[in-house]
Amino acid sequence: MIAERTHGRVAPRTGYAILVAIGLVLTWMMSVFEIISYASRAFALYHALQALIAAHGVSLERQSGAKAVAFTLLGLMGVLIAVFGTSV
Repeated sequence: MIAERTHGRVAPRTGYAILVAIGLVLTWMMSVFEIISYASRAFALYHALQALIAAHGVSLERQSGAKAVAFTLLGLMGVLIAVFGTSV
């Protein structure tokens, strides 16, 4: 993905090396629970964006208004989880 986004300026091998370096730094600097907390928030944000994209797609196709509302609510819930979520 890094190679695609940089239009080939960064080779895939270099992208993997960067990801490994970031992973090692995170592992050395944070506890396992902090890493899991950040990963969970990123997961919630990713799925919130997917739900909001789905809501936009449904509204563009003029399908069921209930689907658009449901996807929007799911997206907003995911954003709230990503922002206000706390580790247990």
